[in-house]
Amino acid sequence: MEITIPKTSAVMAALLKADYTTLWRNRRAVIMVVLVPMIIVFSWKSLVATAGGAFVLSNAITLGLVAIGLMGYTNSIARDRDKGVFQRLRVSPLPLWTIMASRLIVQLSLILLLTIIVFISGYNFDHILMSPGGYIATFLASIIGGAVYLGLGQAIVGRIQNPETVNSTARLIYFAFIMVGMFGELGVLGDKFKNAVEWTPYGTVKTMLAASLEPSKWNMHTTESLLLTIGYTIVFATLGIKWFKWSTK
Repeated sequence: MEITIPKTSAVMAALLKADYTTLWRNRRAVIMVVLVPMIIVFSWKSLVATAGGAFVLSNAITLGLVAIGLMGYTNSIARDRDKGVFQRLRVSPLPLWTIMASRLIVQLSLILLLTIIVFISGYNFDHILMSPGGYIATFLASIIGGAVYLGLGQAIVGRIQNPETVNSTARLIYFAFIMVGMFGELGVLGDKFKNAVEWTPYGTVKTMLAASLEPSKWNMHTTESLLLTIGYTIVFATLGIKWFKWSTK
């Protein structure tokens, strides 16, 4: 009996449909992901006049990217692995790369949606308006920045097998990024700590996003942040792929 292997395009279409359906069914989690960035946009309105609109929007997007990578992606992967979804897909005649590629495409779509929501919120509530080039550059920077946290999320879920431990670890790291990143950027923890935060994943992504919103302010420091962001992504992704197991058994 001849076995017909489906085309890769058909496989990707089916996986994307299933993953987008799952995302829609868990839309409450999506709302929670975009809630924190919107709160930043609303509550930091007074900082627009002093720190600038790019400062507010870049911090809001950065926190949203952290939430997508650490809260959304890790929990989704850990949950499906624990339920045996990946194990069943692995034994099917599907290229293994399509399984993860579909998940990543969905997350990238969520990153673009988050960026759009922050832009709209910033314009409607804080009257922040950037140049068309700034918006386009920020979309690209958001994808690069989001890749860092997706890579970090992959490393977490690869290293830790238990889904509950994955959830608690992701929440702890997310909280640390919020506290260290936000307070460090505002200088609450001192100038030395503020300078150190600039070279963390939070700081490099935030610096890159702020300069993307105002391309005329892109400088060598921004380029260094971009290169370091790519470096973080490579390290996290490499470790995540190396450690990842398709089953908890």
